[in-house]
Amino acid sequence: MKKYSSVLLLAVFLSFSSCSSLGGLNPLSLLTGNNWVLNSLMGKALDPSKLLGKIPSLSFLDGGKLAGNTGCNNFNGKFALDGKNLSLDPGAMTKMACAGDAGKMETDFLGALAQVKNLKVGKDKLTLMDGAKELMSFIPQAK
Repeated sequence: MKKYSSVLLLAVFLSFSSCSSLGGLNPLSLLTGNNWVLNSLMGKALDPSKLLGKIPSLSFLDGGKLAGNTGCNNFNGKFALDGKNLSLDPGAMTKMACAGDAGKMETDFLGALAQVKNLKVGKDKLTLMDGAKELMSFIPQAK
């Protein structure tokens, strides 16, 4: 009986330690390992057929640099990550005219970026949030 309880205790310990190792993944390495393309914005799935230009995207680069596309214009800025807290600054942006849905997408996308306070990130999904409110989600760009 004592041997059985020791084995059970060891199994419980190993299962908890393996779960904590998954939670210990470095969010920065997951962010910088992908070019992230927009999947949903303000709770609504993206409809690529309505986008005349590119799908909005983000790339987190070494040194806290941020690059991306709004669906119309490119930008280069910076980001700061502290644990799960995130701040984004799109910085310099091209100034192409964005007509129709592309213009609305750019306005909505930049508005949501300005509200980002924290994130959830995994290998297959990046969720940018304002507290518990999901602002937008991204998936890795197919390579």
